Amino acid sequence: MTTESALDTALSQLRRAVEQLQLSENEWQTLSTPRRVLEVAVPLRRDNDHVEMYKGFRVQYSTTRGPSKGGVRFHPDIDMDETIALAMLMTWKCALTNLPYGGAKGGIAVDPSTLSLTENERLTRRYTSEILPIIGPERDIPAPDVGTDEKNMAWMMDTYSVNAGFSVPGVVTGKPIVLGGSLGRTSATGDGVAISTREALIARDINPIGATVAIQGFGKVGYWAAVALENMGLRVVAVSDVRGGVTGFSSIHDLWSHFLAEGNINAPGTDRLTNEELLHLDVDVLIPAALADSITEKTAVGIKAKIVVEGANAPTTPEGDAILNDKGILVVPDILANSGGVIVSYFEWVQDKQNYFWNAGEVRENLNAIMMKAFKEVETTSNESRVTWREASHMIGVGRVAEAHRLRGLYP
Repeated sequence: MTTESALDTALSQLRRAVEQLQLSENEWQTLSTPRRVLEVAVPLRRDNDHVEMYKGFRVQYSTTRGPSKGGVRFHPDIDMDETIALAMLMTWKCALTNLPYGGAKGGIAVDPSTLSLTENERLTRRYTSEILPIIGPERDIPAPDVGTDEKNMAWMMDTYSVNAGFSVPGVVTGKPIVLGGSLGRTSATGDGVAISTREALIARDINPIGATVAIQGFGKVGYWAAVALENMGLRVVAVSDVRGGVTGFSSIHDLWSHFLAEGNINAPGTDRLTNEELLHLDVDVLIPAALADSITEKTAVGIKAKIVVEGANAPTTPEGDAILNDKGILVVPDILANSGGVIVSYFEWVQDKQNYFWNAGEVRENLNAIMMKAFKEVETTSNESRVTWREASHMIGVGRVAEAHRLRGLYP
């Protein structure tokens, strides 16, 4: 297991990028410090009238390139350090894809599965009211993340709008279509992972048609990535969720149909395997699309895939990353591979500001264009600077934020 916290790892990656870019110590101080950190108490009146208190967080890591942007997590294990680390990674991700945003992150330390629908709504609305002074379409734009979805975004948008006195659809992204959401937003992160997978195979001179893929995670990222990959002609041969994985299914569509009907992925005719066994399958591409720290010093040793495409945030520990690099496995880092979500969130924000909405084809075309541009820049930087793709991604993202700092100057 990693000996570093998520924040320690993020700071180590930043320090490496600062050294490779030959930035000054003053620039390091600016880049390594979040602009605004907020912890709030979030009271919830449960359905039985009992009041419980939860911790809520919102971190705006950077606003140098534009308003901050980042998801809201409902998960029992989140804390301030993890939130700062994720907000930092969002900053480099937005800069890498050249979006006019800084990075943010937030959430509540709660298990959403323990909440009724009405409790979830009350908790979401109270959290929104607590962070209300620092969010807004020109300040900080939340989005769904682990444990939240378009329902939470609708409640957040409504809470903000009621306080503003008029509808403000651009305060959040990932909303239902009828409230100003964008076509393609639900599948966007998975679509971006699929684009990254296709391009990584081409970069390694492997024909994507018929290439084999194993996906750890069958949620909002893993499922949509699997659908997009099958549509591109790749073969998804194994998937897993928190209870384990399966292989031997006929198609993702059939497996998903079984999941919707039965609540599990143990479809007839499939073979069971553990999550660790899935990581060690002999496939062309492995996509960790669950939670952090899936690929560790222990699990990385047995990985046989030629390419790892990080669908989740921080799924690879530093020790695991070093082993993959030593084995010559190409790692497409999270801040590139899973950037499809924030890219289409940007599209949604633009559409809300203009009150003019795009069709699904326009969303797909623009997503592909931005992903392809970022992908080629990372590949070129990696080749020219002789660094890993993770290092190249951070060099580009950190470099753009540092340049923006220099150009804006220090006030006063």
